[in-house]
Amino acid sequence: MNWDQIEGKWKQVKGQAQQKWGDLTNDDLDRIDGQREELVGRVQERYGIAKDEAERQVKEFETSCNC
Repeated sequence: MNWDQIEGKWKQVKGQAQQKWGDLTNDDLDRIDGQREELVGRVQERYGIAKDEAERQVKEFETSCNC
């Protein structure tokens, strides 16, 4: 699935995002609102990881999303 599809279905997808990244709050997910860069930044911030690792995780999520 490409990011445009994920962005368009964000309300349905955010539950899957919360399962993958349990430290993201509902408020985080509402603020992300399907924006890929915002998701990368929140994952990086919440988990204290490097940007390239956050990018890798989001890319993995993007390819494995069951949306």
